[in-house]
Amino acid sequence: MSIPPYFPLLAARNAAPDAAEIADPRWLAHRYDPGHDAVHLIDADRAVRAAATFLTDEHLPSATQPWIVSRRIARDAVARADPVHFVFHSAYCCSTLLAQALDHVGVASTLKEPVILNDLVGWRHRGGDPARIGDVLDTALTLLSRAFVPGEAVVIKPSNVVNALAPAMLAMRPNARAILLYAPLHGYLTSIARKGMWGRLWVRELLAKQRADGIVNLGFTAEDYFRLTDLQVAAVGWIAQADLFAGLTVRFPGRVRSLQSETLLAAPRECLASICEMFRASADAATIDSLARSKAFGRNAKDGTAYQAADRDRDRSDGAALHADEIDKVLAWAQAVASNAGVALDPPAPLLG
Repeated sequence: MSIPPYFPLLAARNAAPDAAEIADPRWLAHRYDPGHDAVHLIDADRAVRAAATFLTDEHLPSATQPWIVSRRIARDAVARADPVHFVFHSAYCCSTLLAQALDHVGVASTLKEPVILNDLVGWRHRGGDPARIGDVLDTALTLLSRAFVPGEAVVIKPSNVVNALAPAMLAMRPNARAILLYAPLHGYLTSIARKGMWGRLWVRELLAKQRADGIVNLGFTAEDYFRLTDLQVAAVGWIAQADLFAGLTVRFPGRVRSLQSETLLAAPRECLASICEMFRASADAATIDSLARSKAFGRNAKDGTAYQAADRDRDRSDGAALHADEIDKVLAWAQAVASNAGVALDPPAPLLG
């Protein structure tokens, strides 16, 4: 079977898996090949997933040795698990930290940015048929929602480039709940500025994808975007996500709650208790205490190094001071843009309060 050029060099397994093997949750649905309607399943048990920063090739040793299986065969081998829950996020908002803290045997199994969902976004941007994409998305959610422990919640934290598919995912799974996690705009702009050229390139790529998804409705013309600075582009993308999140709270009342990253860091136990209740995860008071004391809150979610609240505050303060003039000007401009578009800088339906 030939592999499209956007797949890495693979050494596919020779033996075809049987239905029982496909149903085993250790076989992660990793990639989707629309040319052959095939799913790539890779061996990634709970320990491997927990150790991986994201469920991407660079963090998954087995990514180059998949089972390549017809999507229909994979779909038919797995009983649909319901519900699955979601953490949709704005990026740079402690979403990886939250996913790590929630991942606890018997409480929840989390999936941090599974690439198969990104594949569907890419297919969509290349002109894929919406009906086919919807059918494959349903299969992907079924495959991703296999729990390691019966009764355990499954929580998917997609990449934020997948946010435009959030309405479809929630509509497909009527019992699903979602946390809408976001960083305050000032903190988000500071994070982008601190990352230098790569952060500024990333927000431009993100905005291009958001425009392809049709979720940027702020009154700009195509030509206007060429006149924006990098941090203005970052702000536009952030506001578009805030607008999307607000729409989700209206369309799915009672099923979605917004959460600011600063609230999560300031009140981790209260947030985790509310999330477990919302996701109907099995967690008593002692378990919630354990989640709130998770090592995730004391280390860098991306590289695992020690990273306390004081380190976080120092990095933010240094970044804000270095780029203060630009950040302050863009923040004032963005507040006016959001106000004119009727977008609140804090989405409704907060988790606490």
